[in-house]
This record gives sequence, C-alpha cells and structure tokens, in this order.
Amino acid sequence: MRKLLLGIAALFGLVGPATSADMPVLAYKAPPPVVAALGWSGCHAGAHTGYLWGSDEWTNRTPGGAFDNQWLGGHRVTNAFGGVQAGCDYQFADGLVIGVTGDHAWTDGVAGEHASRLEFGVAYHSKAVSLSTAGGRIGYGWGRFLGYVKGGAAWERDNYWATTIITGPAYMASVTRPGWTIGAGGEYAITSLASLFAEYSFCDFGTSRIGLTPILVGLRPAFVDLKETTGVMRVGLNLRFGDYAWLAGT
Repeated sequence: MRKLLLGIAALFGLVGPATSADMPVLAYKAPPPVVAALGWSGCHAGAHTGYLWGSDEWTNRTPGGAFDNQWLGGHRVTNAFGGVQAGCDYQFADGLVIGVTGDHAWTDGVAGEHASRLEFGVAYHSKAVSLSTAGGRIGYGWGRFLGYVKGGAAWERDNYWATTIITGPAYMASVTRPGWTIGAGGEYAITSLASLFAEYSFCDFGTSRIGLTPILVGLRPAFVDLKETTGVMRVGLNLRFGDYAWLAGT
C-alpha cells in the first residue's frame, strides 16, 4: 500500500508541472483611456461687436395734412455696434442643445435720411440708438462646435426727426420699438472656459404710428407710420461657467 501511494504521488508530481507549463498565460490589459468630451450644459456671458442694416419706410398720417395717407419715401440705416450677452444651455445625451439667451448693444449713432418724395425742401432722418433681443435657441453639439438657430423678441431704440431747408430741425421723436427676431449661428469652444461665436439675425419691428413733436413754434403735431426691419451680423466671445467643463482632464 505504501509503495502504491508513493507511486501515485510521484505520478501527480510529473503531470502537474507539465499541465501548468501547457496552460496559456493571461496578460493584463489596461482599460481604455477616458476620452475628454465637451458638454454644452451651463451658462455663459460675454461681449460682441457687429454691424446692422435697417430699412425705414415713412407714410404721412397727420389728419388734415396736405399729403395725408401718402408714402413719403424711405431710406436705409447702417450702424456698427458693440454690446454684451448672456444665457444658459442644456445638452441632452444625444447632443441636442436647448437654451435661453439675451443681448443688448449700443450703436455708433450714424443716421440715415431721405428727401421727401412729395414735400419740397423736407427731409426725414432716423438712427438706431440701441438693440436688444431675448429668447431661446436650439441646436446640436459636435464636440467643440455648436450649431444653432434662435428666435424671440426684439427691441430697438430709435431717434426720428424731420428737417426743412429753411428752418433746419422741425420735428423729432424718440421711441423704443418692439418686434421679433430669428437667426442662426455657430459657436466654437477654444477652451473649456471660453468660446467664440458668429451669427446672423433678422429683426422685424412692423409698422408703428409715431408721433412727431414739433420743435418750432407754430407747428402742430404730426404723425407718420414707420415700417422698419433690421438685419444684424455679430461676432463675440463667451466666458463659460456652471457645468461647462471637459468631462475628463480638467
């Protein structure tokens, strides 16, 4: 019996090493590195500059006037501007981005004008003083790039006045006109904390009845209907905060 047990032990001693030697060695494989991805969820604020071009159409609405209800002509207004903006966005897992945004800009105050097509020696003038918009945007994020469309409400502060070749300024008005806006743009994250954007917007302020206040003694109040639209091109820089960050590495 003792010899049998010793024989079995010796047999296992020979087979064991051979079996271990024939088994494949499993190499350690490190997990794949985490790839940084940019999220567009969060808030931003910054500054911009740009250029606007508008169209003003004037129609006389002064009751009992010599040219009541007649078109007096129109002109274009072009202005450079600078301003500030702010907003917040949320990005869904599939890349869809929705957000709210608002901006305010001040123009360089260059005026547009035209000679009345009916009245001799009379000219009409206008200039945009400031422009504000507020609304929402929706887009899609491809890593560092966000493409979007936007829309909402718009307000433009305008100065209007009329002059004659004899008296100079004769009437004036200053009003803030409400309207709507729609546009599209793109934004690119240059770092996790800053992004650049460029966008175009169209603003429509419809037709408003404007009361012109006489600034010369003896003139009675006058009224005109002013139809106004504005195109806006702007570029700017946003500083990003809140949940904006690289998901890894920062």
